[in-house]
Amino acid sequence: MNALLSIKNLTLSFKSHKKIFHALNGVSLDIAKGETLGIVGESGAGKSVAFYSILGLIPKSKNTICSGEAIFNGKNLLALPEKELLKTRGNDISIIFQDPMTSLNPYLRVGDQIIEAKMVHSKVSRKTAKEETIKILNEVGIREPQKRFNQYPHEFSGGMRQRIMISMALITKPKLLIADEPTTALDVTVQAQILNLIRKLKAEHSMSIAFITHDLGIVAEMCDNVCIMYAGTIVEKASVKDIFYNAKHPYTISLKKSLPSITETKETLYSIPGIPPDTSMEIIGCPFAPRCFMAKDICFKTDVELKQAGENHFSSCLFAETL
Repeated sequence: MNALLSIKNLTLSFKSHKKIFHALNGVSLDIAKGETLGIVGESGAGKSVAFYSILGLIPKSKNTICSGEAIFNGKNLLALPEKELLKTRGNDISIIFQDPMTSLNPYLRVGDQIIEAKMVHSKVSRKTAKEETIKILNEVGIREPQKRFNQYPHEFSGGMRQRIMISMALITKPKLLIADEPTTALDVTVQAQILNLIRKLKAEHSMSIAFITHDLGIVAEMCDNVCIMYAGTIVEKASVKDIFYNAKHPYTISLKKSLPSITETKETLYSIPGIPPDTSMEIIGCPFAPRCFMAKDICFKTDVELKQAGENHFSSCLFAETL
C-alpha cells in the first residue's frame, strides 16, 4: 500500500499528580492516498489525541512524553522543527474540529478567519484570498457567500458553523483531512448533509480522510478501512466490510451489539459492562479482559499485540480464530 501517512509505534504519556497516564501505547496505522480510514472507540480511547500529537497540537512540556514516528510525504512529523511543522499543519494536513462554536473566534468575522488560513500558507494577496474564500463557501453550500463572509459565528446555525469549519480546512487544498467527530453536535438531518458534503469534497479534491468517530453507522457509510481503538491501543484493523461481517475482537463485537436495530425491539439497549481501565495503572494482559464476554484466565496474564487474523485483517485477541 502506498501510504500517505504512516504512524509507527506512537506512544504518549502525561505526568500529573505524581502519576503517569499512558494515553497512547504503541499505535501504528497507515492511511493510503484517496482512502477514508475510520478511527473508532469509546471516549478516552485515544482517537483524537493520536492525531493531535503528531501535528504538535499537544503542548510540549517536561510532563509530556511522546515517541514514535509519523511519516508524511517522507518526513517524520514528530521530528520536524516547529516552523517546518507549521508549513504542513493547516496546509497539507487540515482538521475539522468537533465543536465549531468553540473552535471559531466569536470576535472575528468568519471570512477573516478562513482568509487567515489561506494567507498564512500561500503567498497570495488578500483580494485573491477573499475570492477563493467566497468560492469555497459556495462549494460547501452556504448561500449568499459574499454576505455571509462578513458575518460572525453567532449568526450561523450549528450546521452552518460546521460548514465554515470545513471551508477553513479545505481552503488550502490539503492532501489529508482529519475529521474529528465533525457531526457529533448536529441533528440527524444536518449530519446527513455534512457527511454527503465531505464525501463530495473528498472526490473533488482527491483527499485522504482520517474520520474519528464513535458512531459505527457513520463508519459504514463513509469509510474504506477501520481501526478500532481501546485504552490507547489499536485492538483491530480491517476493511469496513470485515469489521461489520467478520469481526475478530470481542470489543468490536460488543460495539456492534450496542447499535440500535430497526428489526429488533428491546426494552433496553445493550451496553458494554464495566468501564475502561485506569491508564495510570500498569495493565497486565489484555486491557479489555475485565469487560470481555469471553475472557479466560490467560487473558489477564498474557500481553497481547496485533496479529494477522485474515487478509489485511489484524486483531489483538488471543482467541481471534474462534470468532
